[in-house]
Amino acid sequence: MPSLRHSASALLLLPAAISAATFDCSHVRVDKQSFDLSELGGPKTVHFQQYLQPGIHNTTYAVDICKPLQRTKGVPKTDECPTGTRVCSIEQIYNQADDSSTVSQVIPIAGDYAGSSGRTLDPKVTRLKGSSSHEESKKEGLRVELNGGKYPTTKDGQVQRAIIEFHCNKDLTGNEGFEEDAESMLDMAAYGNLTRRADDENEDDPEPPELPDLDKGKSLEFISYKTEEDTGVLRLKWNTKFACEGEAGKPSGGSSKGGSHWGFFTWFIIILFLLTAAYIIFGSWLNYNRYGARGWDLLPHGDTIRDVPYIVKEWAGDMVDRMKGSDSRGGYSAV
Repeated sequence: MPSLRHSASALLLLPAAISAATFDCSHVRVDKQSFDLSELGGPKTVHFQQYLQPGIHNTTYAVDICKPLQRTKGVPKTDECPTGTRVCSIEQIYNQADDSSTVSQVIPIAGDYAGSSGRTLDPKVTRLKGSSSHEESKKEGLRVELNGGKYPTTKDGQVQRAIIEFHCNKDLTGNEGFEEDAESMLDMAAYGNLTRRADDENEDDPEPPELPDLDKGKSLEFISYKTEEDTGVLRLKWNTKFACEGEAGKPSGGSSKGGSHWGFFTWFIIILFLLTAAYIIFGSWLNYNRYGARGWDLLPHGDTIRDVPYIVKEWAGDMVDRMKGSDSRGGYSAV
């Protein structure tokens, strides 16, 4: 019997353990404040590029805060993060010497890998206003810490972590710059031209080429990726109105405008109905007390209301006769 009791206790604790290991972007609750980040869902990418002779290294950081990133059809498994990843780092090298392009590193930074390695997302959410730092306590927003990653995925691999700071900006939704997202990896010809141009200008000591800004206009910003206390830490900053306190529950996008029109129309119908009902009730009460009316006579303008069916019938018949008359020729026929 003790074993049964222990099993029952474990089953009761299971839902709490699952909720602690996942991250519900539509309902984030911290310090009695609620936030809805579901509008930021979907894969988003930012980049870090550097020129290391003889090639260009382009690291793409893909993020989906609401669900695991989807695999790309036709791409080898070794060139993508494993299933369950929420934050992934892919480094690609464009080598001008032999015009080659290779994926050098694939790092699963954060995700839920409970089924494969037992590591979980283990999200930790804090409010910037509640920070002990004087500077951060002046800001409004959230800090979300996501875990679970490891590179390489061996026993001695380095633990990974993603720290995303959502900063309140009432002028931005957080999806700016992703409508026509730049390609994560430029083609080999474009990078080859950049590196060749740098080498031609100064063959002895080539200057690094001016790399294109793949993240121009994006609300999501790459801050850094480095080792902190034996852990690989990716830091991102996300400017969005959904990190503002009190924003949760408000209509998003352009739907609020349409909702206000529907609300006005609905109230107009309700008020018109109430005024009509009040007129009928008050008129009936007046006819009953003043004239002792009964039945149809109770209703104000009862005679007119009773004649409505006949008026409609007469009007319809008149319209039919007019339509028939317009089709036939009137007067005498020519001989």
